[in-house]
Amino acid sequence: MDIYENLRKDHLEIIRLLSELISLNENDDYCYTIIEKISSELIPHVRAEEAAFYNSMRATDADTGVVMHSFKEHMETESLLRLLQSRIKLDFGWKETAQKLKESLEHHIQEEETKVFTQAKKLFSPEEAVQISTAFDKMKEEYKSEGALKNSMDIVINLLPARIANKIGNLESPPKV
Repeated sequence: MDIYENLRKDHLEIIRLLSELISLNENDDYCYTIIEKISSELIPHVRAEEAAFYNSMRATDADTGVVMHSFKEHMETESLLRLLQSRIKLDFGWKETAQKLKESLEHHIQEEETKVFTQAKKLFSPEEAVQISTAFDKMKEEYKSEGALKNSMDIVINLLPARIANKIGNLESPPKV
């Protein structure tokens, strides 16, 4: 499977989960389960997408404006997700936030699957698209095993130039006391 098919598959699943969440009554406790599923799918997806796909594009002569716009939308999406998680815990207007998150993601996905994919298909051969997909899958699994704070910090690392990001990525964590 190439990166484009792989990302589309994830996009469909995340939108499906958000639709399911929005269809719930505001007092349905199942919302906690759904939001956890959304978070456990969305955050690893965006981090792996940034690291494997966007940064592969940035390493070429790609128009970085399109990629940087996608990074910005990822930050906005993550902010809405965190707001949604807070509002669900507080039982305060979470449905409206869930709808905003869904609309924001649908907008991002539409742009990504048209503008970003079109540009990427000019940059990568079909074989490279499969290799990027394999790297994406591996990274997504790694991100799933890491905590939310580490995943949130990785957006900063993914935005750095590769030479700096690699140095930071190779630093060891301080010993646990």
